[in-house]
Amino acid sequence: MSITEKRPVHIIGGGLAGCEAAWQLARRGVPVVLHEMRPERGTEAHKTDALAELVCSNSFRSDDAQNNAVGVLHAEMRRLGSLIMACADSHQIPAGGALAVDREGFAAAVTEALLAQPGITLERGEVAGLPPDEWDSVIIATGPLTSPALAEAIRARTDEQALAFFDAIAPIIHFDSINMDVCWFQSRYDKMGPGGTGADYINCPMDKEQYEAFVAALVASDTVPFKDFEAGAIAATPYFDGCLPIEVMAARGPETLRHGPMKPMGLTNAHNPTVKPYAVVQLRQDNALGTLYNMVGFQTKARHAEQVRLFRMIPGLEKAEFARLGGLHRNTYLNSPRVLDSTLRLKAEPRLRFAGQITGCEGYVESSAMGLMAGLFAAAERLGREVALPPATTAHGALINHITGGHIETVEAGPRSFQPMNVNFGLFPPLDANPTRDADGNRLRGTQKTVAKKQVLAARALADLDAWALRHADPAREVAA
Repeated sequence: MSITEKRPVHIIGGGLAGCEAAWQLARRGVPVVLHEMRPERGTEAHKTDALAELVCSNSFRSDDAQNNAVGVLHAEMRRLGSLIMACADSHQIPAGGALAVDREGFAAAVTEALLAQPGITLERGEVAGLPPDEWDSVIIATGPLTSPALAEAIRARTDEQALAFFDAIAPIIHFDSINMDVCWFQSRYDKMGPGGTGADYINCPMDKEQYEAFVAALVASDTVPFKDFEAGAIAATPYFDGCLPIEVMAARGPETLRHGPMKPMGLTNAHNPTVKPYAVVQLRQDNALGTLYNMVGFQTKARHAEQVRLFRMIPGLEKAEFARLGGLHRNTYLNSPRVLDSTLRLKAEPRLRFAGQITGCEGYVESSAMGLMAGLFAAAERLGREVALPPATTAHGALINHITGGHIETVEAGPRSFQPMNVNFGLFPPLDANPTRDADGNRLRGTQKTVAKKQVLAARALADLDAWALRHADPAREVAA
């Protein structure tokens, strides 16, 4: 059957994820109709009608495939024939160890490649609502600036809370960087809660002097201003779930945090039971692997360097390593662990598959990677082949696992806890045994252990990706079939 005789897959959104999905489908002989609403309907952030326009930074972050998780993701995408990575590589500009691109040249290259690819039809115009029933395979890759009509239709179909909001994000810390000689496990009043054990939180104690110094530093911290398109909407769009930034709460009075997220009641310091802490910062498990913990109630708009400085003032977090720092920005994303299946399909309507930032990943590269995966999954379905997930040990697999099932809900009733995240080594399954010696047999010490661990995780990821791709992601085999 020729490509023109096959039913097309419809892709809504011509950003990074939508373009990558279209490329992967067309390479496998599956026709695509790519729907992009610009220029008929613009957004507050886009300036052109080019596909894959970069609206914020022009950096794809670290390109180090040995020591950095996003670098591993770069390498995996290149091995899977990514259009986004090919165009980024061909329009790279100097940026040290990072992969930065000439944004206009990059977008032009992606647009040109897609328009020249047989089987891809570009249709300009807004899809104002759920796609018509005759579109039996759809990838929605509309990103954080999804049109209001489509966002409302998705919200109604998922029966979830609003999709558009100002999203206050709390930092997430690697468990192995927390000093458990200072901190201890305990739930407030030892309550078990649904799915809990009575020791579900890591507690970081503060005395009065430490608390007052922390609050003073928090109030004086430098924060990130809203972007132009956010500033006009903040008055009409509330913080999601009423999550006030921690610095806003602190500014309301010196005791506010002690009676809010830092209240010490119901907690006994396991290392010093006779001394009651004046305040306590709680960390809650964030992923099923137990490698990541989020700072409860610590959503913030402080600048990233300020956050690292401030939060390392907290006892037990002096050497904290952050998988994600806090932020506050307008966003549109699904509560994916609840509403999507493992192949990014909407459980309530499996003909709809999602990709990119709307799934709850953060960053250009992660969005593109989820577009790549959505394209592979949709192609396999259309061609009658097995839809095979990449191993969880790969960067792609770890990210999908977090989005669709690796995240855990809070152990207490409250706002939904799933938040967008960049890829990081904390999402990867732990090694059976961490390396203790280098290639020459010398014992690893201090930061050497961390570096060696990252390198082993990276090597495992790329080896497992290669083995999986050979069986499940060869476009030549699929086109020939």
